[in-house]
This record gives sequence, structure tokens and C-alpha cells, in this order.
Amino acid sequence: MEPETPQEETNHEVRPAPRLWMGYVIPMVAFVLLTAGEGMLPKSWYLGLYTAKACVTAALLILYRSVWKDIRPDWRVLPIAILVGIAVFFEWIFVDRITPHFALLGARTGFDPNTIQEPLLRVCFVAVRLTGLAILVPIMEELFWRSFLLRWLTDPDFAKIPMGTFSWGAFAMVAGAFGLAHPEWLAGILCGVIYSLLLRKTKSLLACIVAHAVTNLALGIYILGTHQWYFW
Repeated sequence: MEPETPQEETNHEVRPAPRLWMGYVIPMVAFVLLTAGEGMLPKSWYLGLYTAKACVTAALLILYRSVWKDIRPDWRVLPIAILVGIAVFFEWIFVDRITPHFALLGARTGFDPNTIQEPLLRVCFVAVRLTGLAILVPIMEELFWRSFLLRWLTDPDFAKIPMGTFSWGAFAMVAGAFGLAHPEWLAGILCGVIYSLLLRKTKSLLACIVAHAVTNLALGIYILGTHQWYFW
């Protein structure tokens, strides 16, 4: 009788895959915490602090790029997304004029880039600020609010829910939370309502990102043109 062959032992430890929600939540949490920190430090530090925040946010979005699968190309949604983005920009400006600010998560820094004496440094900062406003923030926030939170509040097993499908309870909670996360709370609530309805109609997270990017870019141009620095 031949001896039994012992089972081969393995030194490889089985590690569980990272929790799916981390890629949606961690960039957003880091951005919020760093933004809160900006208000606790001298305004003269803002240039470096914002640049660092943008770099950290970009690095986290790249680290958790597996969630980008939710951003599926669909160029048919671009016209409606652009129109919605422009409409939300005008809504934001108008509604802000008739409502007081409620800074639950802190007030905006309101940094004036004209205080930067070196012209090249000023141009570089404005470029970084607009990149954060019109690219990083729309991607980060839409992944968190519309792709993750809307679906998670509808069903904790959110990955099985098709994009653009959500309960009206989740819709109301996300719109309210999105608004309260901004000093312009009422404009933010209406913005959250509009972006979520856009998602429901198009079933496309790309549509929401494009609309958000158009809104923020238009707002950035408006700020630079009118010097309404309190918007950022």
C-alpha cells in the first residue's frame, strides 16, 4: 500500500476584497475633511492647502478607479446634460440671492487670487482651482451622491441596482443632504433634485457628471468675471 500524499500547504493568505463602498466614500470624506481644515488655518495658506487637497482627491480617485465603471460612455446624453448644467447654474445664482447661507459643514474660504503677487503663480492657481471645481468635484460628488448613496439608501446591496433606479425616499434624503452640504443650502437642494431627476431619465451617471461640470465651470467663470469670491 502506498503512503498517502500529504496535502500541499500554501503560504498564501486569502485576503478579502476591499469593501465596494470605499471607492465611492473615501475620496468624498477626504475632500470634506480637508475642506473643513482650510477654515481652521490662516487664509494665507489657502493656495497650498487647496492644491494639496486637489492632489489628494485626484490620487484617491485614481486609487479607487474600479468604481469608474459606473461612468459609461453615452454621447447621446450630452445635449440634455449641458442644458441641465446651464439651467442649474442660473438656478444657483438666483436662489442664492434670496436665501441666507447655512454653513453646516463650514463656510467657504472666499479666496481672492488677485492677492497672489506673482502673475505666473496666480494663473497656475486659477487653473488648479478651476480643474478642481469643474473636473474633480463633479466626478467625486456624482460617484458618491448619485451612484452610491442614492442606490445604497434604496437597497444596501446597491451594486445590483441599475443606474438611475432609486426609491423616492432615497431621492428626498440625498437631495436634502446634498443641499445641507453646501452653504447655499436651498440652491443645493434644488440642484440635487435636478441632477437626480436627470439620472432617472437618462440612466447615465455620465450625464450627471457632465451637467455638474458645466454648472461648476460656468460658476467658476462667473466668479472670475464678477469677483464674487464667496462662491469658492
